[in-house]
Amino acid sequence: MAPYGVHSEVGKLRQVIVHRPELSLKRLTPDNHDELLFDDVLWVERAQWEHDQFVARMRERGVEVFYVQDLLGEALAASEDARRRIIEVVASEYVVGTGLVDPVREKLTSLPADELARHLLGGLTVGESGLDLATLGKSSLIAAAIDDETMFILPPLPNSLFTRDSSCWIYGGVSINPMYWPARRREAFNMAAIYKAHPMFAGGGFEFWYPELGNDDRFNVHDFGLASLEGGDVEIIGRGTVAIGMSERTTGRMIEQIARALFAKGAADRVIAAVMTKDRAHMHLDTVFTLLDRDKATAYPKVVQGIRAISLRPGAKPGTLDVRPDKDFLSAVADALGVAKLHVVETGGDAYQQQREQWDDGNNVVALEPGVVVAYERNTFTIAKMREAGVEVVPIEGFELGKGRGGGHCMTCPVTRDPI
Repeated sequence: MAPYGVHSEVGKLRQVIVHRPELSLKRLTPDNHDELLFDDVLWVERAQWEHDQFVARMRERGVEVFYVQDLLGEALAASEDARRRIIEVVASEYVVGTGLVDPVREKLTSLPADELARHLLGGLTVGESGLDLATLGKSSLIAAAIDDETMFILPPLPNSLFTRDSSCWIYGGVSINPMYWPARRREAFNMAAIYKAHPMFAGGGFEFWYPELGNDDRFNVHDFGLASLEGGDVEIIGRGTVAIGMSERTTGRMIEQIARALFAKGAADRVIAAVMTKDRAHMHLDTVFTLLDRDKATAYPKVVQGIRAISLRPGAKPGTLDVRPDKDFLSAVADALGVAKLHVVETGGDAYQQQREQWDDGNNVVALEPGVVVAYERNTFTIAKMREAGVEVVPIEGFELGKGRGGGHCMTCPVTRDPI
């Protein structure tokens, strides 16, 4: 097996991390789905079936698939230190309140590793915690105010379904990302535990692009100020270039940090910042643009034509940046790929259908190898245009999965992918 690393968006996909719908999605309700960043509640059993079909299509093509919940449970079973540190972080006074820190930590510590992983993802309710609220309420405001056993001590993390965002591999290293919305930030702690403590990654020889920390410090909470990064905005173009959307959820401050880290190690020599409008309908770059082949991409023209591209390269002095505007985004990507012109497959249909299929993740496809992609079957117009362009499309059902506003690209965190 090649060393861990993702060296393109379309080279042969070797290993990938996904998250099968579980407890957290069963806890979405009409009352809480907005704050948990979902547009609707899902029929979870159906979503599980759809996800299983997605995984089956990848495995049929030789992709090795790992599940977040399994990896997390195995990491916590393998390392008492990782277990202690993640409990300290997720059950801090800023999460559960000063008066509940000790009892919540005791509860989490008592759980077997697999059950702890389940609740780190799915959340922990008052009823599940077994807390003596009558006693704790005498010294804890949080406990005194609780009047419902279904209230969350630890909120669920349903967006874990979209493994691309909380961590992303860029060439020979990984970034554990500071997420934009508070509802998602704990996802990164789970991924940190996996990369830090799971035997699969021990001695992997990979870099941590963010956070830049010592081996004993990766579970600490760091102030990232107004900076944020989500992996749906990160696309590894290849040939030493990365494109990063400056979007609703990824800031220029964080793009600069990633660029400096990559340049310092010689892992990349160009970062194309894609300056986008900020909109829920296209929250990440990969919702409007993904690569299909060495010289082909799919794009939602209404948004992509308006993207401003600014390239960052190493500056004259170490740690500095050379920042220059590009003519436009598509020509910058073509230049990075070394092709005369990028063949762009636009979202299919008339203006109304284009908008519908972009909303339904028509552009959010994941490549299994050059010219072979997985797409939601409902995006019939876009799929037809991809096939006309010579791309093999592997269709999957996504009636329930698609309600989360994420397709195959969002639902995969490639760990090992070949260059092109």
